[in-house]
This record gives sequence, C-alpha cells and structure tokens, in this order.
Amino acid sequence: MKTKPYETKYFAQGFQFVAGTDEAGRGPLAGPVVAAAVVFPPHFDDPDINDSKALSDAKRRQLFEHIKTHALSYAIAIVDVNDIDHLNIYQASRKAMKIALSQLSVRYEVVLTDAMPLPQEKVIVEALIKGDQKSLAIAAASILAKVTRDNLMIELDKQFPQYGFAQHKGYGTKAHLDALKTYGPLNGIHRKSYKPIANIYHEQLKLF
Repeated sequence: MKTKPYETKYFAQGFQFVAGTDEAGRGPLAGPVVAAAVVFPPHFDDPDINDSKALSDAKRRQLFEHIKTHALSYAIAIVDVNDIDHLNIYQASRKAMKIALSQLSVRYEVVLTDAMPLPQEKVIVEALIKGDQKSLAIAAASILAKVTRDNLMIELDKQFPQYGFAQHKGYGTKAHLDALKTYGPLNGIHRKSYKPIANIYHEQLKLF
C-alpha cells in the first residue's frame, strides 16, 4: 500500500483493534460469495498488501499465507448460491461479512469496509469508497476472500471440467456462456437470480 493505511486515523484516536472486511464474488454467475475479516496489530504495515484486483494470482497466494501469519485474528466466511438467490447478492455479501466479523477472536473497536454499511454492528463502522485501496486490513481481507473463492472454483472445475471454472472463476466470459448453452446451468452452483442464468431456465421451460 503506497500511502499510509487509513486505520492510522483510528490508532491516533487511541483505538487499538481495527477490523477490515471485504468480499469476493459479487459479479460471477456461479459459485458462492466469500468474505474475510482481518485485524492486524496496531500500526502494522506492509507495502505489498494491496487491493487483490491489483495483484497477480501468485502474489495473492504468497500474501495469503503472510497475512494469516501476521494478523492478530482473521476469519473467512462463505455464503452459498441458495442464499445469494434468496437474499440477493448485496445482502448475501453483507451476511458473509457479518459472519466473518463474528468469528474474529479479537474484540475489535472499529470496522472498515469497502463501501458496505453494517448497521447492526455495535462499534464504529466506516464504509470507505475504494476501501481496498485505502485500508491495509480491507486489502488483506480482499486477498483472503479472493484466494479462498478461487480455490473453491478450482475444486468445482475438477467436478465439472466442461464449464471451465478454473479459468473464469464463474464470471460471465464467452467460454462460460458457451458452456451454459451447451450443458445448461448446474443446480446449486449457478445463480438463478442472475439474468443470464434466469434466461436459460426461461428458455428451457418454453420447451415443455
């Protein structure tokens, strides 16, 4: 992170335990949404930790272990496709963040999120626009969430290689959309509430 982490603002006010939380997987057509929460020791810094989207896969995987080693506490939560379809992706992402925060072993005093309000939290919550570029803890959470979700999609690829999940991680690439046209959506894996998937189910119903 090129600039001083945002949480130093809270350390200067006397707070010690600032949690950052972020999610991965809001956009894909398939797979769960994954959130992570991280609390670092006060004033911990590492310039290599950055928004997961700005890092290579190899760098994310290296930092994944580094973050787990240096965090005071971290947690990772997975919310499945059924919840995504039932709640909507925004609420499912919020649910995943709440679960991750609830599993932290440190009694955090502040929560920083990447633009996600958490109204039921009983501590200070600051929802930062582009928070994964401003807060070390949010950036770290984005890395933990992204690597975990990618690994889940790689495992799904082993079960259903015809869909190419290891390559596109569930996003709506041409290859994925072509596979959906050929093989149809997978129940419990593809998000029925997302328009491209809903359209395929609609077309299938018209055949009967």
